[in-house]
Amino acid sequence: MKAIVKFGYGDREVEVREAPEPELEPGQVLIATKAVGVCGSDVHMWRNNQSWDIKIPVTMGHETAGVIVGVGDGVEGWSLGDRVVCETAAFICGRCALCRTGRYNLCPDREGFGNLRDGAFAELLLAPPRVLHRIPEGVSFEEAAMTEPFAVAYNALVERSTVTPGDLVVIQGFGAIGALSLQVARLRGASTIVVLGTDRDELRLNKAREMGADYTVNVQREDASVVVGKLHDGLGADVVVDATGVSLALQQGLELVRPLGSIVKIGWGPQPLGFSLDPLVQKAVTLYGSFSHSWSTWERVLGLFESGSLDAQGVLGGVYKVEEWEEAFEAMESGRNIKSVIAMGVALPA
Repeated sequence: MKAIVKFGYGDREVEVREAPEPELEPGQVLIATKAVGVCGSDVHMWRNNQSWDIKIPVTMGHETAGVIVGVGDGVEGWSLGDRVVCETAAFICGRCALCRTGRYNLCPDREGFGNLRDGAFAELLLAPPRVLHRIPEGVSFEEAAMTEPFAVAYNALVERSTVTPGDLVVIQGFGAIGALSLQVARLRGASTIVVLGTDRDELRLNKAREMGADYTVNVQREDASVVVGKLHDGLGADVVVDATGVSLALQQGLELVRPLGSIVKIGWGPQPLGFSLDPLVQKAVTLYGSFSHSWSTWERVLGLFESGSLDAQGVLGGVYKVEEWEEAFEAMESGRNIKSVIAMGVALPA
């Protein structure tokens, strides 16, 4: 079967390879992948500047939508032909306090699809049934493939930091997570949303305005603190969402957040911090780290898909064949696409 494989630790050491098909095992299901989203983390792995452990070689990809084509012995509640999306935690210990209390996304032994376990950029994926969720009727595979990044945004803005009606929200970065955070913030009742970007984000900032951002700021050409300081009562943002993956964004977030406000950091950044955290104390700011998601997060996001409350198509920049994977990655890296999706195998049905 065809698979997109990271085979080395160098820049661009990724290619399409013929990989052995996984064999169905007891207690597992086999999924024919139909649509797989390209995550910013996939782009980082392609360029080998990721901040997390990976194995080599590894089949990449973790934003999965597909159809069950094999059900192993002992699996109940799932049938051939079921349309499903898959959570990203390929392995958890199931024994630690975090797993036992439903926070398995933080299990210290967690291994994710696409970095430590072979992932979904392949025609077939072997997965445990605990990661499966049903795709609602009327939701396409390509839309369903965006359940995972929407779950990231939902966890950050609903389950970690809390946006309340009337809030001023600043979103740093308008890649996929920034775009989806905008939608979640609006659903939570944010009255004013400001999106920040750089010169390379010109197209994305235009898209942010189309998607309902009240203000957009190119931070290389305009002082974001001046813009934010003129809004509401002038004390700053109630919530700052760091969706950049750049460590320095935290310094800017501390400037923009109001006293007793919150910063929720989603983006990974390997760069060391070279600034004082005193404003965190002086303003009594709450800093939240937000990583991954859990079962209930996915169910709620899928419910929002089913009700039409979330717009996946507005974020989707293009659907690419597996042979066009590099074009899909480059479109995201350059800012032309907020989200690229790879169609694995046959053409996508609705």
